[in-house]
Amino acid sequence: MKTNIQGTTLTVAGIAELSATSSTTFRDETRAALTAAVTTLDIDLSLTTFVDSSGLGSLIALHKTMAGRGGALRIIKPTPTVVQILELTRLHRILEIVS
Repeated sequence: MKTNIQGTTLTVAGIAELSATSSTTFRDETRAALTAAVTTLDIDLSLTTFVDSSGLGSLIALHKTMAGRGGALRIIKPTPTVVQILELTRLHRILEIVS
């Protein structure tokens, strides 16, 4: 996982999977990288091949974190598999997806 801050946007990339074994670390490391200046959290899922319920829970937790700060979370370039999971769970209605 790689993080990069440009201006008021934190980008998290290089995520192979969001599963029970990795989602807690992903969530905690992402929260730790958030500075007071960050208003947008971009999560690049272009390399992500697997997401389970724990991974979805981490995305929702980060969405709530950003909403509580008056910011936004965006899912960037999700793979077709991830899009399908977001649509099946209807999270595509809550999370902003940027192709």
